[in-house]
Amino acid sequence: MIDHSLVKRFRQEVGDRLAHQRRLDQANGLPTMTGEDERQFARALISQVLEEHARGEIGLGRTPPTVEEEEALAAGIHAALFGVGRLQPLLDDTQVENIDINGCDRVFVSYADGQELMHDPVADSDDELTELIQILAAYSGLSSRPFDTANPQLDLRLPDGSRLSAVMDVTVRPAVSIRRARLGKVFLSDLTGNGTISPDVARFLTAAVAARKNIMIAGSTNAGKTTLLRALANEIPPSERLITVERALELGLDQFPELHPNVVAFEQRLPNSEGQGEISMAELVRRSLRMNPSRVIVGEVLGDEIVTMLNAMTQGNDGSLSTIHANSSMEVFNRISTYALQAGERLPIDATHMLIAGAIDFVVFVEKRNDYHVGGTLRRYVSSIREVNGCDGRVLSSEVFAPGPDGAAVPHAPISCMEELAAHGYTPGGW
Repeated sequence: MIDHSLVKRFRQEVGDRLAHQRRLDQANGLPTMTGEDERQFARALISQVLEEHARGEIGLGRTPPTVEEEEALAAGIHAALFGVGRLQPLLDDTQVENIDINGCDRVFVSYADGQELMHDPVADSDDELTELIQILAAYSGLSSRPFDTANPQLDLRLPDGSRLSAVMDVTVRPAVSIRRARLGKVFLSDLTGNGTISPDVARFLTAAVAARKNIMIAGSTNAGKTTLLRALANEIPPSERLITVERALELGLDQFPELHPNVVAFEQRLPNSEGQGEISMAELVRRSLRMNPSRVIVGEVLGDEIVTMLNAMTQGNDGSLSTIHANSSMEVFNRISTYALQAGERLPIDATHMLIAGAIDFVVFVEKRNDYHVGGTLRRYVSSIREVNGCDGRVLSSEVFAPGPDGAAVPHAPISCMEELAAHGYTPGGW
């Protein structure tokens, strides 16, 4: 067990010495340390502080920390400085799927095998938990995001790619949910290997991306929509210029220059305490069209940006990708219509359906199911793919892949753009 009061104390000492060194470097005209240089210097400071502590304990006639205890303290201090404090061990565990925190000592962890277990506290008090989130909000993303009484909601991307959502003051205790990005650099072959898609669906999606079809990925919360979006994006040739638009940076396509050397990542900016400075998702989508994109990728559609995005898809930016929350592939059209009604354009249903029909080529539905009859294994899989065929008062579509005997998508109906897909190597059932 780590003495977290010591970690907190030593973090402050190391942070103070690090800040002092920065000021000295600046006064002497020395270049600012890079992130990696700062981490290396912090490690040296941590060793120095722990050595001073050990000597102090011996001087007082007490037993100094063991080698193992010192290593644990060093890891804890480093995590507190550069990571996410006592959450770091959970984020380092590759089997952790989700972390739900209902106050500092009510921590529930979901694992890849479907288990959900209660975990040790991640802070000594709710105030300390709030302080940790505030520190993360200040340094994650492209701009500092406030988390306080005036701004009780927060969404951000952690350094490892995980998505964090937090609220305070609208709940009795601060509440935090972290959804892990367990598969960062992911390909369709990986999703075939873990059963998310069949080889036939993988070939179809590969051809659809190559044919520059506009694809909307739908599913419930935590179904794996973003993971599938990353895999589809990784089918896009490296020669193409990609622009991603997100509420909080999550996709991270720019982190893999060998796959995507030309990427611009846009992140929504929230208003300041005076209500000024906001840049909405809809504005960012409009801005992206002026940045010479080959494809525009909208991380998640949750509101009025849908109209701007659909217009973008019909203006020559073929091959766009996005995700949306929905309970079925068919329900996607109603969900889009609802969002469009909330937009400034106030599009009527008929106009929205015409816009959908002209913009979206395929809807891919990802399902999440806990198969209790096989030991509680959590399954994520593509169960349906719907092709948009036109509009006649409503969106006309056909389910070209439908759920098979085990729920996974299998070929079901003819594909109207089969010739285009065949030109990119797809034939149903094999090559």
